Amino acid sequence: MTTSSLPPSVIATLPGGHYTDENIFALEQARVFESMWVCVVRAADLAKPGAFKTVQVGRESVLVTRARDNSIRAFLNVCRHRGARIKAEECGEVKRAFQCPYHAWTYDLEGKLIAAPNLTKMPDIDRVEYGLINVHVREWLGYVWVNLADDPTPFEEEVQGQVVERLGDLDSIHNYDVANLGLARRTVYDVKSNWKLIVENFMECYHCATIHPELTEVIPEFAEGLATQLSVGHGAEFGEDIEGFTVDGSAGADRIDGVSEDQNRRYYGLTVRPLVFINLVPDHVILHRMFPLAVDRTVVECDWLFRKDVVDSGRDLDSSIELFHRVNVQDFEACERTQLGMGSRAYARGGVLVPSEHHIGGFHEWVLDRLGTTLA
Repeated sequence: MTTSSLPPSVIATLPGGHYTDENIFALEQARVFESMWVCVVRAADLAKPGAFKTVQVGRESVLVTRARDNSIRAFLNVCRHRGARIKAEECGEVKRAFQCPYHAWTYDLEGKLIAAPNLTKMPDIDRVEYGLINVHVREWLGYVWVNLADDPTPFEEEVQGQVVERLGDLDSIHNYDVANLGLARRTVYDVKSNWKLIVENFMECYHCATIHPELTEVIPEFAEGLATQLSVGHGAEFGEDIEGFTVDGSAGADRIDGVSEDQNRRYYGLTVRPLVFINLVPDHVILHRMFPLAVDRTVVECDWLFRKDVVDSGRDLDSSIELFHRVNVQDFEACERTQLGMGSRAYARGGVLVPSEHHIGGFHEWVLDRLGTTLA
């Protein structure tokens, strides 16, 4: 079936090869993940100078740490001597410096080369020039965002601009005081799916009545296939008899102080391209960050954030957390099932998007534009 022969009510998707082709994935690593702002670490996880985390961004391992001046720094996780990986651990803490385990080249928390065997015999080596390669860093909403590009698009334009497009302004997300919330739960999902399938799934609710019984009970409009991201500023309203965003509709935790009356009893979902989902409800925030590791494998870290006093009180938050955990499991199983079909000849030319999914076509156009390609 050609695009020109499609019925007027549907539009074409990307061909199946865009979800299975290693060459396309390599292009995405270079032109998407390594060229855009990516949310990688919760700043509170780097509690003091010397704390570090390593994350995979495209083809690069990135070392994120807190420096002695309490600022967040990020570097390519590669020794400047012979290219050995500085840190293999996912997280940890050093006292004053990072030392390569191969030849003991040592770098301070700002990335400067400070020691190496016989370094005094090499006075012509510039210790800043031969320091670790810096990565651009921005801290926002209590998270660390990095950009591997030499000359990145301004954060305000690329990241905050998407939030404004969805909510209408930045105040609407700042009302949730995300940076000062406490972490109640973090769950890591290893999803056997291409990253784009996960984004597409999050953007639409055509599937909600089929696989999300708990969610549609709490938010009835989702059962009609309506997606919150179809219009600027729209928040999906809780059902009339629903008390909170919980797995059984019972009352949730204490409302976040800054949440306005207009935002109360509503759910807002945001896709921040390329790899972040933000979910806002009156008493908590759920933030997903994705790490595509292969064309058919994506690790998703999901944080549930509540008021710090609620988290510190030890209050049972299971009914709140369980709702979106079930949504995650249901969604990721659907994405894995879809990934299995991407390599079939039945999907070689792709599928179709029905009217309530047409906005996904904009995502596909964005991907093609980033890759500098078009569909034949």
